[in-house]
Amino acid sequence: MKDVLEYIEKDVSTVVELQEGLVSCPALSPENGGDGEEKKAQFLLSYLDALEIPHIENYPAPDERVSSGSRPNIVAVVPGRDSSRTMWIVSHMDVVPPGDMSLWKTDPYILVQEGDLLYGRGVEDNNQGIVSSILTAKAFVKNGVKPKINLGILLVSDEETGNKYGLEFLFRRHREIFGERDQFLIPDFGTKDSSMIEIAEKGMLWLRVEIVGRQCHASTPEKGINTLVATSAFIGELRDLYSIFDKKDHLFSPPSSTFEPTRKEENVPNINTIPGKDVFYLDCRVLPCYSIEDVMGKIKEIGGRVESSYGVKISYKIIHSESSPPTPKDHPLVEELRSAIKKIYGVDAMVQGVGGGTVAVYPRKNNYPAVVWATLLGYAHQPNECASIKNTIKDAMVMATLLH
Repeated sequence: MKDVLEYIEKDVSTVVELQEGLVSCPALSPENGGDGEEKKAQFLLSYLDALEIPHIENYPAPDERVSSGSRPNIVAVVPGRDSSRTMWIVSHMDVVPPGDMSLWKTDPYILVQEGDLLYGRGVEDNNQGIVSSILTAKAFVKNGVKPKINLGILLVSDEETGNKYGLEFLFRRHREIFGERDQFLIPDFGTKDSSMIEIAEKGMLWLRVEIVGRQCHASTPEKGINTLVATSAFIGELRDLYSIFDKKDHLFSPPSSTFEPTRKEENVPNINTIPGKDVFYLDCRVLPCYSIEDVMGKIKEIGGRVESSYGVKISYKIIHSESSPPTPKDHPLVEELRSAIKKIYGVDAMVQGVGGGTVAVYPRKNNYPAVVWATLLGYAHQPNECASIKNTIKDAMVMATLLH
């Protein structure tokens, strides 16, 4: 194992080489105006094949919106001493768009190195995880050392826009990939000091609400039904969700469920018309002690009162909904990861829950232990996104230690 860790520690050139290739492939989903992850996947497949990893396979999810006709999902396995179990390290290939290009100091699709830092779109989210997992696999293979259980690398598509063509697809269509005793590490969220292990996520509900009344001239409001007034009242009454679902769990920050109206679509383009239709969106992050179904039921109950009071009709469309049980705090995977972090970083890592969603929801929904951990600078989705070479290498050393 000493040889494996020393090999990783010296392998700076691989970090830069991989990041350079990954950044140059703009892996944007069709929803974000891109052509998917195929080019990035081909780069990774070639690299993994050159490492002579014995088991490499692509599980494409059909998607007619991209030129290749599918979204790639790469599965690579380094056999372990116990071949009946696999530690899956899951990273995603897709990235978000650069956003306002005037805010970037460099071209987001050309890697720039400044000392320990690498700049480019995706270097942190989630290339760092990809690179750390490959560094780990490379070190085991090149040193002829078998991990204690199989090391599985999952490189999935579509994490940024819903997972329908990524890990959710693999669990839905290729469940045979996973063994009963497998476990999952997702290096897609973390702190600068390595101290946070995510073991739970709030349930997520993204809801589209459409309110229909009757449009008319603003000077004769008695002829119409003003949906903007009804919408305002509905949004105000939805604040009651905070007092209805008021339990607290200090594993999370904030410790309570949240229910926030966010986006609102334009209604009428002119000032002197009363709108006959309004659409707004609600983002709910629900503690695991509550069900999404109960929250949805209460929203409809409140909406029913608004319909009666204002004479409107309200319809609902769930844009996205996910929930999963937490990974137990005392699970061996959690304890082993804490021990590995302590060995490499000298940090006593603590468990925590989060409000944002990660792909950990899919293994957890399927009764697998899953932890989310990495050492990240916190520049995901921002202009001038950057990642640390040192953190990438030390994260790989933690992964290797976990598999020793």
